[in-house]
Amino acid sequence: MICVSIGRGRHRMLMQEHAELAKQDVQLVELRLDYIRRSVDVSRLLEDRPTPVIATCRRPTDGGKWRGSERDRVMLLRAAIVNGADYVDLEHDIANQIQRYGSTKRIVSYHNFRETPDSIAKIHEDLTKLDPDIIKITTMANSPDDNYKVLQLIRSSKIPTIAFCMGDIGTPSRILCGQAGAPFTYATFSDERKLAPGQLSYLTMQSLYRYESLNKDSKIFGVVADPVGHSLSPMVHNSAFEDISFNGVYLPFRVPREKFKTFIQQASELGIAGLSITIPHKEQAAEIATHRDQDVAGIKAANTLIFKDGKIAAYNTDCLAAMECIAKSLKIDLNDESQSFKGKRMLVMGSGGVARAIAYGLVRRGAEVTVSGRNINRSEQMAQELKCKSVDWIAKQGIKADVIINGTPVGMHPEVNESPLEKSHIKGNCVIFDTVYNPEQTLLIKYARELECKVITGTEMFVRQATMQFKLFTGEKTSRSTMIERVRRAISPVRYG
Repeated sequence: MICVSIGRGRHRMLMQEHAELAKQDVQLVELRLDYIRRSVDVSRLLEDRPTPVIATCRRPTDGGKWRGSERDRVMLLRAAIVNGADYVDLEHDIANQIQRYGSTKRIVSYHNFRETPDSIAKIHEDLTKLDPDIIKITTMANSPDDNYKVLQLIRSSKIPTIAFCMGDIGTPSRILCGQAGAPFTYATFSDERKLAPGQLSYLTMQSLYRYESLNKDSKIFGVVADPVGHSLSPMVHNSAFEDISFNGVYLPFRVPREKFKTFIQQASELGIAGLSITIPHKEQAAEIATHRDQDVAGIKAANTLIFKDGKIAAYNTDCLAAMECIAKSLKIDLNDESQSFKGKRMLVMGSGGVARAIAYGLVRRGAEVTVSGRNINRSEQMAQELKCKSVDWIAKQGIKADVIINGTPVGMHPEVNESPLEKSHIKGNCVIFDTVYNPEQTLLIKYARELECKVITGTEMFVRQATMQFKLFTGEKTSRSTMIERVRRAISPVRYG
């Protein structure tokens, strides 16, 4: 179940939103009494309420907006109980001041907006002594480990426990807490009205992540990146799961570089079955895997991990997806692998995982490849390992190429006014391939179109590699045309008709 939190400055507005949520079949609503700017009339809010409610009144130290005295706040919570609120939320330090009365259930809560303490298990134990019907623990996630801690807390608790982390690192715990055994999770009325850091809207929780349909048998997938907020992978894969009625969910995991190995070690305990890997983890993913396919072994970077029977299999769908995009543009058959691009001059900008995957695929198929990265030492090492040429970042502008590929994040949202190559250095008879997909029409692609070059957008590559990942995740095929339409709808400022 999803509890939707609403907080407005006036009683009438709060009641209107409550009624609107009832029309959307929301089963539980949290009334944030601390948001009301005048004297709170609890009886007015609770009388003829359209759904069960949780009455909550937070102090600023707990992320709330209460302006009155602590005595008045306690009195208000007592009044909510007397007026028959279905639940009342009591912070751990006042729970003993408010006695149980009537049928109102007690949520005893702990909030920490700074961290997830190492003593979280002890905190939970202390809360069990305060006569709770439900324990609620909400902490700030500073590491992916924090999600693991709170989800384990739910699983081991004998008292119904809601536990999740705030912030973008904590997003997965908000979605997975129900699967772990929490009686409900929290969402907000809309994306524009977040009442806590990292809170998701009811529509996002219900439609994108299909929270209500998740169960103990649901398979967990996700994208691992830092940052991860820009990724469209959750939208793409969750929609495709729904298309085939697949019992799974795909989540955004923000994992800092130094936490990647620990996160992977905990993945199986979290129930993760597969992951998409992107910046900056592709090289580490290849290293940590227990099995590598031929492309991963050659590229030394992976963008897909599959967890099964205690083993981690690594794949690289970037490589084949890029080769198919280039071959289609040049009208070349990929069947004769070693000779597919023989005689074709290719410039690959970048030295990260995606650039390495593309350069490897091109060299393997007979192309004359030159790589150029902003980190000259890294690009020179990559060129040496892949047996191709390397030039420094400035010198790339003088390279004559049939295909120019941007394998860097330059031009990615929000830095949309940047290009890895100036317009004056683009020749009109070449193919421009930008692996950035958000936005699809990057500044580099715009330059290329103005010069009447053939273009390959990052959206084309992203969707090709995503359909390959989907097959690895589920064993099923998905519609590439449907997927590309969804991506373009998501990133386009123009509404498709």
